[in-house]
Amino acid sequence: MQFQQLQYFVAVAETRHFTRAAELVHIAQPSLSQQIKALERELGADLFLRARGNITLTDAGEALLPLARRILADTETARYEVQELVQLRSGRVRLGATPSVCTGLLPDVLRDFHDRYPGIRLMIEEGGSHDLVRELARGALDLALVVLPLPTPSPALTTVELLREDLVVVSSPEAARPGNGGRTVRIADLEREPLVMFRHGYDLRELTVAACRAEGFEPDFAVEGGEMDAVLGFVRAGLGVAVVPRMVAARSGRGLRVTPLARPGLHRRIALAHRSDVAPPRAARELQRMLLER
Repeated sequence: MQFQQLQYFVAVAETRHFTRAAELVHIAQPSLSQQIKALERELGADLFLRARGNITLTDAGEALLPLARRILADTETARYEVQELVQLRSGRVRLGATPSVCTGLLPDVLRDFHDRYPGIRLMIEEGGSHDLVRELARGALDLALVVLPLPTPSPALTTVELLREDLVVVSSPEAARPGNGGRTVRIADLEREPLVMFRHGYDLRELTVAACRAEGFEPDFAVEGGEMDAVLGFVRAGLGVAVVPRMVAARSGRGLRVTPLARPGLHRRIALAHRSDVAPPRAARELQRMLLER
């Protein structure tokens, strides 16, 4: 049974005339008649009682008609929904990102994407790069913004570097300036500063601790274990200083003093990752394009 045969059958059933039905579906009348006969052979039953000037449905035709109409309607719905997706009128994007990237990089890009494609649902999952890579690998995410280098390099992932971002020191304006009170802070100066430190698994934690150890000291944690918002809140309260991305400091600067790190400073590389073996959905590819062009 072919889709076009059902179209022809419904046209004849509705017009009760083979010639008019052929005109309706834009096919020659002999070809339409042949297709109807082929459908009847396939089903093993006559669908029409044919008498000169009088076409009526048989019992088999009456039984088939509502089913054929439903199949044609479902096919049209399927075609429309696929077109909606192709034209980015509906669908979803599952995007993973580290919490600091969610705070600094994503708000403006997601606002622009939502303004352009309001029918696309944005599903955001926050996590460390290690967790996001795992979620990508099992197909739970379409895209992820991760910090390079990846904790566990994977040939199954494709990564494209988006930006290289400076890290800065944030402190409470009511506390003494960190370091020697100058315009910049050296990593070595952090030995004398209580740090507000992120929880284990945070890329920024590993980066900051590694930089301190490279200078020959273990950092002193005043508070540890927080997420980004909590860390910034503790710094505002004067519990210590924290090393955060410049974009995060710029967005959360109210109630914070921002001091750059002295050269060579600290930096982090943000990349967009997706599975190498599966192309992201159309909507995800459009978000990927906007992120790469920002």
